[in-house]
Amino acid sequence: MTIETVGHDSDKVRQIADATAGRYTLRSISRAIDALEILAAAETSMGVSDVARALGASKSTAFAILQTLEERNLVSSAGEGFQRRYELGLGLARLGHRAVSRVSMLDSAMPHLERLTKMTKLSSRVATMSQGIAVVLGQVDGPASVRFDLNMGGRERLHCTGIGKAILGQCTDAEVIELAEQTGLPRHTDYTITSIDALLDDIRKVRERGFSVDDEEDAEGVICIGAPLIDHTNACAGGISVTGLKVSLSADRVMRVGELVMATAEAISQRMGSLK
Repeated sequence: MTIETVGHDSDKVRQIADATAGRYTLRSISRAIDALEILAAAETSMGVSDVARALGASKSTAFAILQTLEERNLVSSAGEGFQRRYELGLGLARLGHRAVSRVSMLDSAMPHLERLTKMTKLSSRVATMSQGIAVVLGQVDGPASVRFDLNMGGRERLHCTGIGKAILGQCTDAEVIELAEQTGLPRHTDYTITSIDALLDDIRKVRERGFSVDDEEDAEGVICIGAPLIDHTNACAGGISVTGLKVSLSADRVMRVGELVMATAEAISQRMGSLK
């Protein structure tokens, strides 16, 4: 996490984005996506010749694209060789379900985060877990002159962040150990937890309190307070947190804010269909 004073760099960022647009586009990936869109628009399954014609590519190129997509379960087929007929695969349904669940979580969370930030005067955010890392989906900046870099899509470690430890609090000890062994426990500050035993002790406290505290573990001088989000399957879908400077967060205030964060997480979870 980085900390910066509020500025007016949005125009500069947009200029950079415009200047680099298309520079990193891969034609092979673009064509594969085109093939998926062609199959999605078709009323029935399609042969290689049909896909090749729609792509403006050779049969061999279209066949290679379709075979690659089929290996990843994004396309399914019936028949053999160039006589195969192709249609969309169920792998897309899995990806679509995950995308919908994340969008749903973001939509559910944002109004509550806006209220939480208004009540606490602290920056707030929502994140999900992907491959052992917390991925920020949305944020609400606090009114202070200091802004925290909590960009959407930002990736954060679980062992040293408020949201990360809130998510770990919903895991069993065995799952916490497995995740720690997979991702490691790198040190970010002098206060970062870097041993599995210490992490397990801290996560047990998270479970007891109902909310997590990152006390300068990810960035010096910064405290994050988090709580988990539970979805309609009663599984942990991610978490929320608030972030502020330690000088403004006494121990008593951390507890009061923690209760607000926990109540907000429960309200978001209920909106997501949680039965807990």
